[in-house]
Amino acid sequence: MKGGVGGDVAAAPAGPPPSPPLEWKFSQVFGERTAGEEVQEVDIISAIEFDKTGDHLATGDRGGRVVLFERTDTKEHVGSRRELERVDYPVSRHPEFRYKTEFQSHEPEFDYLKSLEIEEKINKIRWCQTANGALFLLSTNDKTIKYWKIQEKKVKKISEMNIDPSKAAGNGSVASSSLCSSPKQCLANGGYGDKAYSSLGNDLSFPPGGIPSLRLPVVVVTSNETSLVARCRRVYAHAHDYHINSISNNSDGETFISADDLRINLWNLEISNQSFNIVDVKPTNMEDLTEVITSAEFHPTHCNMLAYSSSKGSVRLIDLRQSALCDSHSKLFEEQEAPGSRSFFTEIIASISDIKFAKNGRYILSRDYMTLKLWDINMDSGPVSTFQVHEYLRPKLCDLYENDSIFDKFECCLSGDGMRVATGSYSNLFRVFGCPPGSTEATTLEASKNPMRRQVQTPSRPSRSLSSSITRVVRRGADSAGVDANGNSFDFTTKLLHLAWHPTENSVACAAANSLYMYYA
Repeated sequence: MKGGVGGDVAAAPAGPPPSPPLEWKFSQVFGERTAGEEVQEVDIISAIEFDKTGDHLATGDRGGRVVLFERTDTKEHVGSRRELERVDYPVSRHPEFRYKTEFQSHEPEFDYLKSLEIEEKINKIRWCQTANGALFLLSTNDKTIKYWKIQEKKVKKISEMNIDPSKAAGNGSVASSSLCSSPKQCLANGGYGDKAYSSLGNDLSFPPGGIPSLRLPVVVVTSNETSLVARCRRVYAHAHDYHINSISNNSDGETFISADDLRINLWNLEISNQSFNIVDVKPTNMEDLTEVITSAEFHPTHCNMLAYSSSKGSVRLIDLRQSALCDSHSKLFEEQEAPGSRSFFTEIIASISDIKFAKNGRYILSRDYMTLKLWDINMDSGPVSTFQVHEYLRPKLCDLYENDSIFDKFECCLSGDGMRVATGSYSNLFRVFGCPPGSTEATTLEASKNPMRRQVQTPSRPSRSLSSSITRVVRRGADSAGVDANGNSFDFTTKLLHLAWHPTENSVACAAANSLYMYYA
């Protein structure tokens, strides 16, 4: 089956007619670059995540910062759908966000035992359950996970300085006569006429009549002004020998997992000094190592199930009820290799860079270098759909290997209704595919203010997926430029790796270097 905008979609059984492709429009951009502006490495976005409600969005960058955005279009018009209909107010507004706050989550560190620098780059962010109006999230770099609480605090200010006591009590000061129960003569500011009370020691003495210039501040809480305070509640450290590639919250609201190349650990949010190793693929002899863990995620509703992907292109579903150490999987999802198709690059391009559960937990989406695959957890014979993302790059695999682009890790995401999937590509592009049987939706969008700019209809040409690139600071070589199936130039040095789909609406946030672009349909 051929995609309408140059993408191959695997054949699927006939069904009801699919909905037409979405018309994507630009919504917002944060951190837009001016022409010719050089992007600082620390400003490049490395993680994006919506919370479950879709009212908050978090991004992490290579400088260890977490930036939060909050939705504004719902707050301005509070009311039920029925109330909005009664006043004839259009309900279908697209999400609009504004900057909320930012904080430094991680700092660069040095592992003295291994003589290894630990960079501050944020690898993943995951939102936790809210409580008492406060937001909670987990953020991780290569080695350390942190649990953050972001809460509004009322601002305390000095409203005024107290005035002369004789002008009295209304301004927060008290008349001097009430300060003194002694029969001795009282003077302003605690001074005493009697010499016995006039000195507190040899070095400090009050002049007769006190100190007229002494003013004491009156601190009050202003009810209408608040500030956001981010506080690190817990630090989960020293549990991974290798770089952490994933963290995922459990649906029980109490536990989460963290995964590195060889192990997956289970944590309780309240306990930072202990974790349980639930998956360990490290061989006795490291020379026998053939695959590593690349991504892991909890099932959205079943707290005993989780999935993890490997560098060999397989996804394993495990059940925590089976045993304490889940080295054996309950289900294995992998596609059989076509006979005669094996090459030097086969295993490299088969490596899965990201997996995501659909909201209902029935499907798993996986992203390898060339394709997106949608798996039904009740069917382990093969994927139900395969979406070609980089098929046109197959002749260039040697060049991609030479400049390390073949190892780029692209993320993927699903819409809240499970009807569409999306993933990033080169040249600042991302692809959106329709999932229902019979759908030909395969849209290519550019992370710019004109997302449909790259749409070129070429029905006479072979059906291939578009791709290009997003300019990074460091260019690896002039030979990285080329031309895709539709005649658009692409550049491997620029890539759109991170994107997220709003949980309830057709809205996508994606990172282009240091810029955050948002689109809606």
